Amino acid sequence: MVIIMLSYSYLQKGSFGFVEKPKPKLLHERDAIVKVTLASICTSDLHIKHGSVPRAVEGITVGHEMVGVVDEVGSEVSQVKKGDRVTVNVETFCGDCFFCRHGFVNNCTDKNGGWALGCRIDGGQTEYVRVPFADQGLDKIPDNVSDRQALFVGDILATGYWAARINEITSDDTILIIGVGPTGICTLLCARLKKPKRIIVCEKSEERIRFINEHYPDIFTVTPDECIEFVRTHSDHSGADAVFEVAGGDDTFRLAWECARPNATVTIVALYDKPQLLPLPDMYGKNLTFKTGGVDGCDCAEILELIEAGRIDTTPLITHTFPLSEIDKAYDLFEQKRDGVIKVAVEC
Repeated sequence: MVIIMLSYSYLQKGSFGFVEKPKPKLLHERDAIVKVTLASICTSDLHIKHGSVPRAVEGITVGHEMVGVVDEVGSEVSQVKKGDRVTVNVETFCGDCFFCRHGFVNNCTDKNGGWALGCRIDGGQTEYVRVPFADQGLDKIPDNVSDRQALFVGDILATGYWAARINEITSDDTILIIGVGPTGICTLLCARLKKPKRIIVCEKSEERIRFINEHYPDIFTVTPDECIEFVRTHSDHSGADAVFEVAGGDDTFRLAWECARPNATVTIVALYDKPQLLPLPDMYGKNLTFKTGGVDGCDCAEILELIEAGRIDTTPLITHTFPLSEIDKAYDLFEQKRDGVIKVAVEC
């Protein structure tokens, strides 16, 4: 008997909608089939909808933020089994190539490597999803961690953790995070684990500033117009020691390097819609180090341990919940940033 699923899919530029598809089958002995229990919508899904991701394939089921229960595994899968609750990594990676062995899993050389789920192969805004390289792409959720607590582990939380790791934050640092949407908040949570001297966030949305002030009152908040002067005044060396650019706006790249002190590190987390200018004459003498994405999402097991220990909690980010049948409404809410939305959970 063939099981038919409703799968929210990329129809053409500017258009997502439901398509009936059969339940996926194992295509390789390293695959797993996961029954999706909870999914979410990512800004990257909106980039696909708007035609900003050229490698996205029309007709694919979208969605790469999800948790679920293992339904079936291939003969070479050893780390998970049927019935395990798991997070699903945004990236698929073989674990064997040069880049995977060095932890650069975003650059996996396999044809399915990198961001495949919900972009080049069917993703998780549906009932079941096939996950290639399941031993690398799935992590067991501890029994005392809920689906909602684990929902963002495989994508935006992995991104925040990766960004905080590569910026090499110290306890003496003043750090600046530009943009506190969902990924910016996850970057904030992971940067706090490094115990920097102070954290400043820059955000233009009054609703998001209120969210930060309510949930993280130890964090300084500023608007873009105030940012440069505030950072220079509230830092030890006339600029931030570490900067995270998570906004991806028209002028936020420039703001990031202008707010950095000489010899600082600027980590670019944002996904831009168009090229950015690197004005080297203006920057000459600042001796900045730039680090850029995408995320190497290979820290999910460690992140789950931190959630289990109570050191990371992303559940406040889930401001709205919808059933899969109403995902059109969820997308509209999320894209238009209405009703104080931060993240949406979709019950599949």
